[in-house]
Amino acid sequence: MTTIHPARITKVLPDSIAAEIGFEVGDAIVAINGTRPRDLIDYQFLCADEVLELEVLDATGKTHSLEIEKDYDQDLGLEFETALFDGLIQCNNRCPFCFIDQQPPGKRTSLYFKDDDYRLSFLYGSYLTLTNLPEREWQRIEQMRLSPLYVSVHATEPEVRIRLLKNPRAGQILQQLKWFQKRRLQVHAQVVVCPGINDGEHLEQTLKDLASFHTGEVPTVASVAVVPVGLTRFRPPEDELTPVTREKAKEVISQVQKLSQQFRQKFSSNVAWLADEWFLIAGEELPSESEYEEYPQIDNGVGSIQLFIKQFAAAATELLPSKVYPQRKLTWVVGNAVENAFEPILKRLNSVEGLKVNMRALCSDYWGQSITVTGLLTGHDLLLNLQGQDLGDGILLPNVMLKHGELVFLDDMSIEELACKLETKILPVGGVEDLIKTCILEAVNCSL
Repeated sequence: MTTIHPARITKVLPDSIAAEIGFEVGDAIVAINGTRPRDLIDYQFLCADEVLELEVLDATGKTHSLEIEKDYDQDLGLEFETALFDGLIQCNNRCPFCFIDQQPPGKRTSLYFKDDDYRLSFLYGSYLTLTNLPEREWQRIEQMRLSPLYVSVHATEPEVRIRLLKNPRAGQILQQLKWFQKRRLQVHAQVVVCPGINDGEHLEQTLKDLASFHTGEVPTVASVAVVPVGLTRFRPPEDELTPVTREKAKEVISQVQKLSQQFRQKFSSNVAWLADEWFLIAGEELPSESEYEEYPQIDNGVGSIQLFIKQFAAAATELLPSKVYPQRKLTWVVGNAVENAFEPILKRLNSVEGLKVNMRALCSDYWGQSITVTGLLTGHDLLLNLQGQDLGDGILLPNVMLKHGELVFLDDMSIEELACKLETKILPVGGVEDLIKTCILEAVNCSL
């Protein structure tokens, strides 16, 4: 039996009900209307009532009882240190391509947690395999209508999926999709292609099987992302995996695009999309922005480059001045996978008089990858490539390189440590508007 811990508060939003009552950081919610919330899902469900009886534990350990009257669905204005109050449901698979197992030992503990928790999938879109759920959790998914979930399928043929996940329960995926279909619940699916294991005819079978669930008013499989396996120099030597070559990338692009055309004729949707990384590895042009429909797999790197370029163009028209003063010189660090795609953005930034941005597109020596997406660059990589160079007034650092909510890279180096070693400012940026505003920060906009 898992232990449900009080939900520890880390932030009280200003002008909220919680702020008005006097909640403070360090307080914790023990129970709502007599029920201990297991997680953020329970908390949100229980707080939907108009009258709440709360059991609260303050920072000194004293228990308080409060009654709150509010509008239905009105938020209390609290944030918590974790979304799970009873602990993480961990993975019971042994996938050879698991990124957790492709890291060096000795880093922060959180880097080695193997998350396979349906609640994080529902709340944040993280992927799970459905291999570790007891009946009571299936019942909860049904009762609370936790949809959509994000499912790592990889293969629909039982023997192939079992081989990939190293788990005999992995062969039940088609029955599980039928379970979702019967209850009109949705999933977004992911297929990580491992050459020689689930590519070729196996990939075709998987995509056709998944597309067969893209029917009805509420398609069970709402979308499929096809992603290349990512390998690092720390991976186990016996993992039987081979890297995706340029030739393999071209082959998969051709295969998936052909199937997507068939799906589009049948379902009026591509159903399956290729991650941007395939085109970068193959050295091919990215699909047009219109190909991605509503960007259902944006967090999986499907269409993220085209969307970024589109958003930048719109934001630049509104936010970029024609001139800045005093002059600014900055270094923009990105993964070398996006170097060519981001050239138009660099050119537009440098069209502003007084602004000079140098792009440094890096591969990752730390992970041992020749082609690297921006999110996998580490402090080690930046230090190796940038130390002793003229970096101008600072480094524009995409915050996808950092641990969520913390100024720490994947190799445990902090921004503060890196800034000290490089003897420059490091300016984390979190999107196109942030990128533009940081570029002209501390400069006077001189629009002509």
